[in-house]
Amino acid sequence: MEIRALRAEDDRGRFRSGDSDLDRFFHVYAGQNQFRHHIGTTYVAVEAGTICGYVTVAAGGLEIEDLPEALRRRLPSYPLPVLRLARLAVDGAFRGQGIGKELLAFALGLALRMRDDFGCVGVIVDAKPDAEAFYSRFGFQSLDVVEGAAGTRPLPVAMFLPVGEIDTAGRATGRTPRR
Repeated sequence: MEIRALRAEDDRGRFRSGDSDLDRFFHVYAGQNQFRHHIGTTYVAVEAGTICGYVTVAAGGLEIEDLPEALRRRLPSYPLPVLRLARLAVDGAFRGQGIGKELLAFALGLALRMRDDFGCVGVIVDAKPDAEAFYSRFGFQSLDVVEGAAGTRPLPVAMFLPVGEIDTAGRATGRTPRR
């Protein structure tokens, strides 16, 4: 399996994760966000020419007040650079093969590169309620961030993993985050 940046010619139409929001994002918006608006990059896991899963990331910022008290004391009190894990999904036909863990390890490696290249204090994800346990297994902590409540869908849970804990999370995935 290869993980690489999405290409404009990639066939995204056959991807089915079982979550209509994640599928719609991948089919319609991943390419626009990456190639036209330049607001995020999607990486795909590809096996024998078939897209098995994807992860979309973007640079982001986090207010110091949104972090747990224990983390706040060690950081400056201005907006902090983070890697935002925007979406992660695995095609239903490939579920249970560790592809989600592999994509997460890849994204954690990107956070380490971001840290080394221009600064990053951690990774933040807005986990769907059914994905919270997945991220918790790798050390992500829930944040008490309350913004943009839609009311029409279950609210995602903002979760944070400090960059200093990425190596531990990588070991938990069974993969070493690649820089």
